[in-house]
Amino acid sequence: TTITGETITIGAPKDRWTLLIVYRGRHCPKCKAYLNKLQAMLPAWTAVMDLVVVSADTREKAEADATEFGWSFPLAYGLTEAQMRELGLYVSDPLSEAETDTRFAEPGTFAIRPDGTLMLVDISNGPAARPDLDVLLSGMQFNIDNDRPTRGTA
Repeated sequence: TTITGETITIGAPKDRWTLLIVYRGRHCPKCKAYLNKLQAMLPAWTAVMDLVVVSADTREKAEADATEFGWSFPLAYGLTEAQMRELGLYVSDPLSEAETDTRFAEPGTFAIRPDGTLMLVDISNGPAARPDLDVLLSGMQFNIDNDRPTRGTA
């Protein structure tokens, strides 16, 4: 569910490609920098595909980030540990109560075709490794325009 109340179903057929970005949560400064760049690129991204950004945070934490940083992309919250594991994400315990108070997902990026199948997956076990948004956008534009197959299936 997004902070605007929209229910998001990942993997259901739709008329556009979707980019799903999983971020660690409000406690992560690297996530905020990454998502601020996404916000700055939002018109370019939404011209190519739909976006959904999600974390395990509560609605209150997600709303606080959206307000503080002016994020206008669809921002979902409440990713469960079972959903994290189903997506193949790394799951971390907080290092301290000051960090956060619950398990959270490490970063993941998923490009999903209109038929609901995965085209591209990038997962990390820590906050510092994520796909460059400029490179990812140009690559996805090429993949979509040229109907490229999913790679890594051998």
